Amino acid sequence: MAGEKVRADFWFDPVCPWAWLTSRWMLEVEKVRPVEVHWHVMSLAVLNEPRLDELPDEYREMLEKTAWGPVRVAIAAEREHGSAVLGPLYTALGTRFHVQGEGVSRDSMAAALRDAGLPAELVDAAGSDTYDTELRASHKQGIELVGQEVGTPVIAVPGPDGEPCAFFGPVVTPSPKGEAAAKLWDGTLLVASTPGFYEIKRTRTERPIFD
Repeated sequence: MAGEKVRADFWFDPVCPWAWLTSRWMLEVEKVRPVEVHWHVMSLAVLNEPRLDELPDEYREMLEKTAWGPVRVAIAAEREHGSAVLGPLYTALGTRFHVQGEGVSRDSMAAALRDAGLPAELVDAAGSDTYDTELRASHKQGIELVGQEVGTPVIAVPGPDGEPCAFFGPVVTPSPKGEAAAKLWDGTLLVASTPGFYEIKRTRTERPIFD
C-alpha cells in the first residue's frame, strides 16, 4: 500500500560499538526511507558460549564480566514495560557507553534507565538470571535468521518473496547521514536479497567514530 512503511527488525547488543553505529544509521534511514525499526535484544555472551575457550583472553573476560549486564537490563525493561521502551533505552545506554565513554557499569546503566524514563531499579537485573530464558529466546529469534557465524547487529526485512531477508551489519564508521544513509540502505537490501549472496567484507582500518 502507498505510504505503508517497511518493518525492519534490528537485534542489538548494547556493548558492541559497531552495532551502535549501525543503529544510528538505521535511525537516519527512518528519516529518508519509508522504514520503521523494531528493536530486539541479542547477546554476544550467548552467541559465544560454545567457543569461549577459543577466544582471546581479553574478549572472553569482557563477555563473562561485562556483556551479560546490559542485555539483561534491556530484556528486563522490555518484559516489564513493553517493547516500545527498547529503542529509547538502547539510545540511552549507547550514548553513555560509547559516545560519552562512561563504559559499562552499574552506575552508567542506572543513569541510562533514568535517561530513558525507566525505573533505575531495573539495573538489579544486570546481576540476575531471572530473564535469561526471555533473553535467549530473543537472541535465538534473530540469530536463526542468519546463522551462528555472525555478530551483532542482525537486521531483518521482508524480502521480495515476502519471506524475511536477514543479514548481519552493515559494519560502517562513521554512521552515514542523509542521502548517503539512503544509498547504503538501498544497496544493502539489493545485495542481501540477491539469491545465493552471502558476504562482502574487507579489513577494518578505522576504529569506531562516534559523531
